[in-house]
Amino acid sequence: MGVSVTERRYLLKAERLDRSEILALAGMLEDPVTDLVRRDANFTKLGLTDADVETVDQVADVLAEHFALLQRPILVRDGRAIVGRPKDRVAPFLS
Repeated sequence: MGVSVTERRYLLKAERLDRSEILALAGMLEDPVTDLVRRDANFTKLGLTDADVETVDQVADVLAEHFALLQRPILVRDGRAIVGRPKDRVAPFLS
């Protein structure tokens, strides 16, 4: 496809998104902001529920504190962003 990519290794402390970057990303997101949060075993282990990630501010707070809950991949292009799941969403977004 020949698309240039910049990868952020969010598990590395130096590359994690801070709260302001999460808010900026949420502002570009075409999906519901709550989709930025992974609902995995860690989410449950932390005692979180959907009610904890309903608003932009809640999502930013949770992701700033629990960076591993960031859904991935997230694609950003031309001021727009999507969660790249399911993977069949990626090619149309990039074309």
